[in-house]
Amino acid sequence: MNGLPQMVSSDGIRKVSQVVFSGYDHNVGSGNGSLWDMENMTGDYAPLLGTRKPRKTFTTLNDPHAIYAHDGLFWVDGTGFYADGIRKGTVTAGEKEICSLQMYILIFPDKKYYRTDTGEFGSMEATWSGSVTIGDGTYNGQPAKGNTIKTTGAAFPFAVGDGVTITGSTAANNKCAVVEEISEDGRELRFLEYCFEEGSWSGSVTLKREVPDLDFLCENENRVWGCKGDTIYASALGRPFSWMNLGTLATDAWAAAVGSAGDFTGCCSYLGYPIFFKEDAIYKVYGDKPSNFQTMASARLGVEKGSHKSLAVAGERLFYLSRAGVVSYAGGTPSNIAHAFGDVRYKNAVAGSDGRKYYVSMEGPDGYSLFVFDTETGLWHREDDTRALGFAWNENLYMLSSDGMIFLTGLLRDATGQEEAAFESFAEFGDFTEKSGYRGSQNEANRKGLSRLQVRVELEAGAELTIMVKFDSEDWEDVTRNQKTAGEWQRVKTLTAEKKRSFVLPIIPKRCDHWRIRLEGVGQWKLYSLSREYYTGSDLQ
Repeated sequence: MNGLPQMVSSDGIRKVSQVVFSGYDHNVGSGNGSLWDMENMTGDYAPLLGTRKPRKTFTTLNDPHAIYAHDGLFWVDGTGFYADGIRKGTVTAGEKEICSLQMYILIFPDKKYYRTDTGEFGSMEATWSGSVTIGDGTYNGQPAKGNTIKTTGAAFPFAVGDGVTITGSTAANNKCAVVEEISEDGRELRFLEYCFEEGSWSGSVTLKREVPDLDFLCENENRVWGCKGDTIYASALGRPFSWMNLGTLATDAWAAAVGSAGDFTGCCSYLGYPIFFKEDAIYKVYGDKPSNFQTMASARLGVEKGSHKSLAVAGERLFYLSRAGVVSYAGGTPSNIAHAFGDVRYKNAVAGSDGRKYYVSMEGPDGYSLFVFDTETGLWHREDDTRALGFAWNENLYMLSSDGMIFLTGLLRDATGQEEAAFESFAEFGDFTEKSGYRGSQNEANRKGLSRLQVRVELEAGAELTIMVKFDSEDWEDVTRNQKTAGEWQRVKTLTAEKKRSFVLPIIPKRCDHWRIRLEGVGQWKLYSLSREYYTGSDLQ
């Protein structure tokens, strides 16, 4: 219920008060008191209506491409990869997919990595070519058959746990195998016994640590998961560089093509499972090792193409933009929560979460809008026209905008940064038609006239709030200046105050079918109640 019951005086003047304010509702025909449009508003004070908290500027990038948080804050600016503001390596320019496993930060499509414990930056892939001898050696200090590759040339650029693909030797030796040990000088690779055919073989070979091309990736149960086209890949257990040693061992890598039409449009880890999306299907991978991994598909609303960065968890639910609008997913059938947007369609969504709220920047017919969905109240609010390139959570929510600004936004905790100056905001209510019939009749089509508004507001020092009214979408005079307005809105009064108080605002009555109310502010303000006094008339024009 948005308001208190109507009061009718002896002269026929009615008064209705609204003390509960809902969120964004861009639907034609929404009820009295709904909010048709807004900017920089929040549901933090629900059921009150108020402005969002000021953001803080963390830093500014020149050529922004990505942001990520995992035991630190990372971003890509131009061709530089940065860890907590320090350049650590070079990547190609363009959009990035970033994921982490243990101490590794993985950057795609470049297939680069950064180690948070040592500061090492390098390539996930490695290639070595030269003359080798393949034959017997040692393993764990004991003699072993058919397990060693030796060279007298340059040291091998591999590490223990790498899956190495061997080409150029015999058919039995050309394979992908996992490096189990490496000699101190790096010129001897040791594998499991009988990995290679018995006897000694010498010649030139190429050894390569390969990583598949991946469009989207995530971490789940100590593996990196990714997809390309309609194929799903999983790295070896705990080994983000090892992808080609496909097998049935619990530590092996895994891959599977789903074979359905269309390419994957996104992936994420949710409820302990790696989940992959197409526009019209959701694929969940069950199992805990390659021998029992199973891909289960369901025909559901998946992620819309171009909105792979809209996946975010808030209030223990997964949210993303589908072809039917923003949906909430809890492991079963997605639920559409986009009713508030009316018939406006959005695309190219990028989202983040502070654990409770879902922040999503989407492209609409008039440009980008940043919306916030509160999982506790179920309300949407529109903040502004920020086009976000990415979000990251690291004790606070960071937002990277297309102009290179990294903001701290939402409810901040011990956050440092330059706080933004007082910003403009507005809240525009939908059509007020009032239930204008008498004694229970609900004929809201009759003519009526608005005679007075009463608002109870709280404004911070220096803030201003302007109350405006529009009748039947016509131009009317500014009652405070006795002059014609340039637009459709009639300015009633501009308010200033430093505490909660009520203002009574008289209005020159005008017979009309409906009216709208708009509140435009600068600085922080809250609306506690909105009361309207009006008289009713007939159905005559």
